[in-house]
Amino acid sequence: MSFSVGLFVILPNLKNIKLIMKKIASVLIMLILSACNTVPLTGRKQLNLISSNQMQSLSSSQYGEVLQKSKVVTNTPESRMVKEVGQRIKNAVEAYLRENNMSDLLDGYQWEFNLIESDELNAWCMPGGKVAFYTGIMPVCKNEQGVAVVMGHEVAHAIARHGNERMSQNMVQQYGGVALSTVLANEPAQAKALYMQAYGIGSQYAVMLPFSRKHESEADHLGLIFMAMAGYNPQAAPEFWQRMDAMSGGAQPAEFLSTHPSHSTRISNLNKWMKEAMSYYSKSKNP
Repeated sequence: MSFSVGLFVILPNLKNIKLIMKKIASVLIMLILSACNTVPLTGRKQLNLISSNQMQSLSSSQYGEVLQKSKVVTNTPESRMVKEVGQRIKNAVEAYLRENNMSDLLDGYQWEFNLIESDELNAWCMPGGKVAFYTGIMPVCKNEQGVAVVMGHEVAHAIARHGNERMSQNMVQQYGGVALSTVLANEPAQAKALYMQAYGIGSQYAVMLPFSRKHESEADHLGLIFMAMAGYNPQAAPEFWQRMDAMSGGAQPAEFLSTHPSHSTRISNLNKWMKEAMSYYSKSKNP
């Protein structure tokens, strides 16, 4: 009797272990298959389990909701500046990816550039080229060059598919690598929640959750190249972050406690990449 009871208890456990092992195996297979995706410029391997079409569909929907719930600024010098800089960065991105045989990253992109009334020092770009600037960050940008610094950086996050990568990681943690299409079909609310976790959509305005330090550095580097190719002096980038540092009054937390690089680290990295960026800038002035 004791043997049979013991066996009865053990068998379900063995069955659970097999299921867990299968789940782990499926995740590992997906991770290996997805390793061929790389970040432009840096060449870093990244996890991307979600198709660009799916991400862009979610972006279009969420971007529309943000604009509906926000006060979009139109027909002002600042709103026109955002759109003009956006178009120039867009052209630079297209040229960069074309030169590097990566134009397919822009398949399905329908660019939009909008200025939103808000005191927040914020800007972001969703997959598909859906860009928003908040009026609160415009004084820090100061001029067209400063807007180009922020625009290049935020667009770089989208081109490097950082949101896709973060959402893929969330899916692996919560669903063990189940395809997004399955989650969309069976749990659409959960799919939306995953997107909101990846992009941090707030109740009224889109408040972007901090990207990792790795993502931020990649966006800084790639964004510097984009603004230079668009004809904006990349030396404006460290100057922008010096202004951000001055506005924060040194209140930024220690780097090891923050997902963002410290302002000093960021400025140091930008200066390290400056020679490369200036070569692109020179070419933009003398095509």
